[in-house]
Amino acid sequence: MKNFLVLSILILMINTSLFAFQDLEDVQIEISPVNGNVYILQGAGGNIGVLTGEDGIFMIDDQFAPLSAKIIEKLKSLSDQPVKFLVNTHHHGDHTGGNPNFEEEDALIFAHENVRKRLNKDSLSTGLPVVTFNEKISLHLNNNDVMLIHVHNAHTDGDALIYFPQSNVLHTGDTFFNGNFPYIDLRSGGSVNGAIEAAKKGLSLINENSKIIPGHGPIASYSDYKSYLHMLESIKSNVLQAINSGKSESEIVADESLTREFYSDKEKENSFITGPKIRQTFYDSLKK
Repeated sequence: MKNFLVLSILILMINTSLFAFQDLEDVQIEISPVNGNVYILQGAGGNIGVLTGEDGIFMIDDQFAPLSAKIIEKLKSLSDQPVKFLVNTHHHGDHTGGNPNFEEEDALIFAHENVRKRLNKDSLSTGLPVVTFNEKISLHLNNNDVMLIHVHNAHTDGDALIYFPQSNVLHTGDTFFNGNFPYIDLRSGGSVNGAIEAAKKGLSLINENSKIIPGHGPIASYSDYKSYLHMLESIKSNVLQAINSGKSESEIVADESLTREFYSDKEKENSFITGPKIRQTFYDSLKK
């Protein structure tokens, strides 16, 4: 019976992987211009940012491993240069899954030190960042002073904002979900307060004419990003008030009024982050 159970689990895992791979086989990679020589690639997983030029392609995140060939092929429509530089905004697999493939293509991988630690802990033996930083690092290529800036304990403990000042484009990684509730990964060192500070930091780098590539969702404007910060601060205030008034955890998670100003529970019932889930996250983070 035990052997049968183990075999059943293995078959389930294999079939699940095959279905996931089949889904990714059907994914189409789409390119859209953002500003100047900066572009966004969207397929499955986090939004990819690309800076083109004579110094080679600088790319932000790489989605899932099975999509690497499609991404490389699509990039040929932008440049005959290879991906020479790759930065991970954080460690999640929908942003770093292609690392081993791009490492094989001789891309130099950058990330915050905690990204390397977490990927290494996950037994990823290839595709690890080879250049890491703690607070910030600047690169100078393709007519841009590329700024990589760590924001502490926001979406995770290894998040980086990437700003192209000459092109006036900011890539936020998953510290900004455009059109959705935030995903704050508490188990990976994320926090509500850190997410708020990350948005403030991002807004301090840009201006009203800037274009923002969020971790997920469409290209955003300054006002979109500012509205996102308002949502974070408002939900924090609402949940804290509920905690201080003596409401229980279950009451807070069930109380749609705490988040309804932004999205109804019905509106986000099929989203990755639902109303109850975001209220649970804010409660868990703020209760600490």
